[in-house]
Amino acid sequence: MWRLLTLLTIALAPAWASASDLPRIVSINVCTDQLTMLLAEPEQIVSLSDLSDDPRSSFLAESARNFPKNNGQAEVIAVQDPDIVLAGAYNDPALMALLRSIGIEVVQVPITTSLSDIPTEIRNMGLVLGQEEKAERMASRLEADLAKLSYGGEGDPLAAFFLPNGYALGAGTLSHDILVAGGARNLSVELGFKGNGTLSLEQVILHQPDFLIGAQPYDGFSLSEEMATHPSLAGFPRMHSSVAWVCGTPYVMQAIESVARQVADLKNKARD
Repeated sequence: MWRLLTLLTIALAPAWASASDLPRIVSINVCTDQLTMLLAEPEQIVSLSDLSDDPRSSFLAESARNFPKNNGQAEVIAVQDPDIVLAGAYNDPALMALLRSIGIEVVQVPITTSLSDIPTEIRNMGLVLGQEEKAERMASRLEADLAKLSYGGEGDPLAAFFLPNGYALGAGTLSHDILVAGGARNLSVELGFKGNGTLSLEQVILHQPDFLIGAQPYDGFSLSEEMATHPSLAGFPRMHSSVAWVCGTPYVMQAIESVARQVADLKNKARD
């Protein structure tokens, strides 16, 4: 998909001769929000999604407060008159079709499913934004950082994703790649999960993972979170995933480092 997107972008996009000629961007997806802020000139950004300044959703929430927002509705986007709308793969197909029908170019970005895909995705976003050089620098730095990682194996600590409703992440997900790159094994994968699935409380207790990975809890009470905080799990070390785990940006390195710290802490305690 990205290869086709790249070819179409090169073929159809104008040659941006100067900063004032760069495409004006509306982003309606929290991941494209972040890539836009990382790569685009501020004057290119017409608006970002209304989740862009929520620290539970975006690693760049504070920076996003400097930009106008949109509510993802066609009427608002049309009035803002962007050159390009950036969206995710699963944004409303009816909205995508409507925007295209009124002559607005829409670029949909796929969900990132592996660490190795991120440099290419950054380069492709650079093409869309007319920021190829900046994107190349960022992608090359990330490639160098990823190349330094040493992946472990069978003796690594066993971790279990246990998010609200028992939601878990298996093979073929960015979260799995982050976990393995940080030096841990994934219980979901050892149970044969591909993509997303759910673990039962009984499965977690039976397999005795070395630590659990949960979500940052929200205020108030939630039935979906009750299972993840069951008293029978009180003895398991925990870490929380963060917004750095979600999108294909250089901030995945911080997510990997958080896993590595958890793994190192477990190993140090085992030695004591």
